[in-house]
Amino acid sequence: MNTTHRWRFCRLGGFDQVRLETAEDIRHLGELDQKLWAALSCPVDGLEFDRRTLELLDVSGDRRVRVQEVLAAVDWVSTVLKDMNPLMAGASELPLTAIDESQPEGQQLLASARQLLALLGKPEAETVTIQDVTDTSTLLHNSRFNGDGIIAENAAEDDDTRQLINEAITCVGSDEDRSGLPGVSAERVAAFFDALNLYAGWWGQTTSDPAILPFGDGTQEAAAVYGRLKNKIDDYFTRCGLAAYDPRAAEPLNPAAATYETLAVKDLTAAVAEVESFPLAHVGAGLPLPLRQGVNPAWAATAASFADLVVTPLFGESAELTETQWRKVQETFAPFEAWQAAKAGVEVEGLGIDRVQAILQGSGRAKLEELIRRDLELADQVEAIGNVVRLVYYNRDLYQLLNNFVSFRDFYGNERKAIFQAGTLYIDGRACELCVRVASVDGHSPMANLSRTYLAYCDCKRRNSSEQMFIAAAFTEGDADNLMVGRNGVFYDSEGNDWDATIVKLIDHPISVRQAFWSPYKRIARMVGEQIEKFAVAKDKAVDAKTGEGIAAAAKADAAAPPAPFDVGKFAGIFAAIGLALGAIGTAIASIVGGFMSLPVWEMPLAIIGIMLAISGPSMLIAFLKLRQRNLGPILDANGWAVNTKASINIPFGSTLTKMAALPKGAERSLIDPFAEKKTPWKRWVFLAVLLVALGFAWNKGYLQKGVQQLKSQLSSQTKPAPAPPAPPEAAKPAPAAK
Repeated sequence: MNTTHRWRFCRLGGFDQVRLETAEDIRHLGELDQKLWAALSCPVDGLEFDRRTLELLDVSGDRRVRVQEVLAAVDWVSTVLKDMNPLMAGASELPLTAIDESQPEGQQLLASARQLLALLGKPEAETVTIQDVTDTSTLLHNSRFNGDGIIAENAAEDDDTRQLINEAITCVGSDEDRSGLPGVSAERVAAFFDALNLYAGWWGQTTSDPAILPFGDGTQEAAAVYGRLKNKIDDYFTRCGLAAYDPRAAEPLNPAAATYETLAVKDLTAAVAEVESFPLAHVGAGLPLPLRQGVNPAWAATAASFADLVVTPLFGESAELTETQWRKVQETFAPFEAWQAAKAGVEVEGLGIDRVQAILQGSGRAKLEELIRRDLELADQVEAIGNVVRLVYYNRDLYQLLNNFVSFRDFYGNERKAIFQAGTLYIDGRACELCVRVASVDGHSPMANLSRTYLAYCDCKRRNSSEQMFIAAAFTEGDADNLMVGRNGVFYDSEGNDWDATIVKLIDHPISVRQAFWSPYKRIARMVGEQIEKFAVAKDKAVDAKTGEGIAAAAKADAAAPPAPFDVGKFAGIFAAIGLALGAIGTAIASIVGGFMSLPVWEMPLAIIGIMLAISGPSMLIAFLKLRQRNLGPILDANGWAVNTKASINIPFGSTLTKMAALPKGAERSLIDPFAEKKTPWKRWVFLAVLLVALGFAWNKGYLQKGVQQLKSQLSSQTKPAPAPPAPPEAAKPAPAAK
């Protein structure tokens, strides 16, 4: 790594992290090898950090802050600030003396900062605060010009210009001014006047061609009535033509009598649509169209208006219209319809031709363009105010971001929380400090599972509010015995607001070595408990079954049958089995205790420790190895970060992220629990008495001795060597010969 700056590193989280402690460290950040950065990008959303600062850093607008954007911000502040101490302190106030006015950009920033303070009514101030730049739109709200090339209504100097701005906004739309008010830009003004010229030119065709408006000023109204009746009149004369073609068509082309019978039982005011579908008048071969009498009632008023506005001006007073006259009417309206189809500048039609012509004849366009020019003259100055805003935010937040981006100093230090730590979850007697916001539980958990960290995903809701969010909380101390889906807790966000938190998903990993030590015993106890429960349930079912069978058998048995005699042999076998079992257990216990008691005193604790390690050692070793692999990276990567290193969460550091419940120092504690279970020694004595009576009875009858004797016989038979096979008998000697 080629650098002229002497860097200092510290070992935190299992990797080397750069120490950004001086202004020179910040100025030379561009020389630091990117491979040594803790992160390469982070999201704009979901962090406990000022969103405005992140959006200012996000020059590309992709909702992510990247290394090059951070370096660009660092280079810029290093150029325009001669005093980096306020930035290193994270101050919310920027002294004007910290701006370097020895170069042009610094001079412009200083001038803009003083103008900003003047707009705020404190021109003598020597510092610009976060509160001063929180919402610059309010500063420019009452300003006529703000350098964005958009003029709002308040930019006008007279009522006519103000009216013209509002008309342009109504006709061609608006742009939002920096003040937040609707206004018009140069492009909007050009579009507005283009529409005015097109509309005026289109309307001017009526002067050169009188046929376009055959009824003068009443043409629009007459054309509207003509348009409503055009299809119905065409339909009428077509039907009459068919009736002339074939007299048999006349009857079916008129409404049938059955149709009127159906209407007779209806409310005709509700059947208007059905009546409107009937022909305009009674259809017959060669019949003219009546306009005042015998007209379909649903169209009578429209037909009368058509007679007054169209037929009478063309043909004189008439109560009917022939098909020839109808063709003449269509020819009369043909130029008007062609003119309407070629209409241009429809955006300004609502103003009316008189207002359109008045605007075009006036000087309104020149006034609007002059206002826009005056507004743009302030563009550089207002943009510099925007740079002042950026500088004030960077002055307060940039150093904190570097300690959560270039390094994870805030996370591994004790001064303040990291920007990805959303708050603290209180649940199960613990306070979990490593909680991150997640957009989707199902989307976050697959990647986060690789962190080897026990995570609980919680659905958090505010009381009396519709606000909701999901968090992933890391458990790094204690055990998971009482953690389960559905368990409730309370989450406090970074602003101190409390949320109701409910566990909705768990990712199971070892939490601590202590949990691993006790886990084998808990598993054995759980297994024994489950087996006892299963055995008890099975026996209970067997007793119920036998009871039912006994009752059924007793119902069929002879009531006079004598009871069965007491079977001594059966009980003798039972007691013999009990004696055998007790003997075996006693022998096993005696051998273990005897072996243990034969050890020297100093070896006894070692033996106990050895037994416990044999049981818990493997579980503890596995947990220890997994706990050393806990990694912050996958938890953040699942949220859109690009973590550039393995940020370990080892056992000592993990114990600081989850705080266990502990009594305050110096608190008094009473061990007397008034609700503790009372001791009942009489139950124990009753049990022992029954046991002794049973053993005495078995001894008196010889059952116990018999069982012990059988046990001894079995043990001796197992240890005694097998007897040698008997030698074959000698062959019989021949009898001596007789002398």
